[in-house]
Amino acid sequence: MLYRSIVTGCGAYLPAQVVTNAELAERIQTSDEWIRQRTGIRQRHIAAEGEMTSDLGLAAAKHALAQSGVAPESIDLIICATSTPDETFPATATRIQHRLGVTGGAAFDIQAVCSGFVYGLSVADNFLRVGQASKALVIGAETFSRILDWEDRSTCVLFGDGAGAVVLEAEKQDGAADGKARGVLSTHLYSDGSHHDALYVDGGPSSTQSVGHLRMEGREVFRHAVVRMAEAVDAALDANGLTPGDVDWLVPHQANVRIIESMGKRLNLPSDRVVVTVDRHANTSAASIPLALNEAVGDGRIKSGDLLMMEAMGGGFTWGSALVRW
Repeated sequence: MLYRSIVTGCGAYLPAQVVTNAELAERIQTSDEWIRQRTGIRQRHIAAEGEMTSDLGLAAAKHALAQSGVAPESIDLIICATSTPDETFPATATRIQHRLGVTGGAAFDIQAVCSGFVYGLSVADNFLRVGQASKALVIGAETFSRILDWEDRSTCVLFGDGAGAVVLEAEKQDGAADGKARGVLSTHLYSDGSHHDALYVDGGPSSTQSVGHLRMEGREVFRHAVVRMAEAVDAALDANGLTPGDVDWLVPHQANVRIIESMGKRLNLPSDRVVVTVDRHANTSAASIPLALNEAVGDGRIKSGDLLMMEAMGGGFTWGSALVRW
């Protein structure tokens, strides 16, 4: 017998305030057409004044727990993937843990920028596989609006705020000789710190003692994203003896519609088998995959037995993939 991590519930939260491209065009030199053509984005959600990353993460976590039917007190691992924590310390995950009424187990943050959810899923999966936890809550939550330079039209139009979460439970399986094992089949993580200057925030506690703003070389990030995410996808398929034709759904990081389309073509998936939310959510970094997942599960597109490919790339560079049987 072996343990696998089964996704038993997912949830999401988006702040109430919606900012359209047209509204941004009133503040900076840009246009709805310019943004849509280059990114596919038409609007984004922005956290209200006083609304923190932990607030978003808590709401998504509660939604995921309700969908799974799991009581908060039975969760023994909480991982929050975020690049915009409430404070330098303690971990935002511990604030969410407390507000859920959980007093046991472990809670900590993971920082891998846009790859954060895949990294968090991988870490939680390993905890469950070896028996160090039985039920885990993996959250991706971001308030990127707080680190944007709202006078830099090349970056401020790209990002939004939001949170998504999944509940994972350890389940004994017999090895599924029929190739239909449920749960997280494998995860694949990578990084290359030599590309720091292509995507970073120009602040931090030990450098400037300030939060700083996001800085990005868009073309350089795009060039690497297409190549690196393709490598991560291939690694996931190879590790499981599968082909692109076996994948039912691509649930990608929602950074740019052109990158998403290129990954869909690589898997030879029709557009209606690629989950796209970037048009309404913009890039929500670590929250983007669980937000997209929640939407596709909630509207019934993703069904039991479907094979899902998740992939992402973020600053660092970090990148990775996860293959999940629903």
